[in-house]
Amino acid sequence: MSLPKTLAEDVARNLVMVAKLIDEDPEKAYAYSRIALRLASRVAAVREAAGFAAYATQKYAEALAEFRAARRMTGSVELWPVMADCERGLGRPERALTMAGEPEVQKLDKAGQVEMRLVAAGARRDMDQLDAAIVTLQSPELASNSVQPWTARLRYAYADALLAAGRENEAREWFAKALESDKDGSTDASDRLAELDGVEFVDAIEEDADETGGAETGDVRDDEPGLGSGARAGDERDEPGDASER
Repeated sequence: MSLPKTLAEDVARNLVMVAKLIDEDPEKAYAYSRIALRLASRVAAVREAAGFAAYATQKYAEALAEFRAARRMTGSVELWPVMADCERGLGRPERALTMAGEPEVQKLDKAGQVEMRLVAAGARRDMDQLDAAIVTLQSPELASNSVQPWTARLRYAYADALLAAGRENEAREWFAKALESDKDGSTDASDRLAELDGVEFVDAIEEDADETGGAETGDVRDDEPGLGSGARAGDERDEPGDASER
């Protein structure tokens, strides 16, 4: 509302494209954010969008600068967790942990506090403090049976930390719980469970076999049972690292 109408519309169009592309094509989203930033650098929403676009492309120093600018403009603490995660991205996990203990955390809503806990646990893991990371994630939110928007990610992070600590049986239990609460597919908990079970999904029929339709050496014969796309037990598979959990 602080901008002339035509300029406001131009800025809004670019911000819409940032939101639309940030997951599927973060580099393009970043390019749109830079245009919006040139047009309206004194608008907090523009600085925030530019921060998230930079964060999505792992430009953590730039993202942190934009988030700080947005925070100065609004006085809001909601960006505190992602600012701390930028510190992790810059190789400064100790600063992220310091931020996790600041008074700003108490001003966050529940979702923000859970996000801060995830960042703090990630910082502990960055510092090879696996046991401390596990303890950091243990909370009423983790133990609750209530499914919230953050539940799947919190359970997944806990399972991943347990697995890293060699506690495979517990990790499997929590990956299963993460999958159970992951209604929108925000984690790859199903793949991680398959790994632990030694299951790999494969396409047994090659495209070139379909194209030739021949029965040359190595082709599946008519008298052999065919294997379609499916799970095969006994195969081992390797595994992301984040944002992320970063």
